[in-house]
Amino acid sequence: MEALYVLIPIAIGVMIVVVIAFIYTVRSGQYDDLEGPAYRILMDDDDPRIPHQNQSNRKLAKAPAEETEH
Repeated sequence: MEALYVLIPIAIGVMIVVVIAFIYTVRSGQYDDLEGPAYRILMDDDDPRIPHQNQSNRKLAKAPAEETEH
């Protein structure tokens, strides 16, 4: 019976901490977009959006050489 005098306040303290953590996550926008990350993983783009400068220079350098050989 004496253990209840210790366990009940500890349980109430833990519950208060969990409720405060939940309120913080809701206010910070953690649960605003639940479907976005699920779709974002499906839209995986392997190609870089901007080509590297070295790759574009190599293509330009090879193009005139190929035309002169024919």
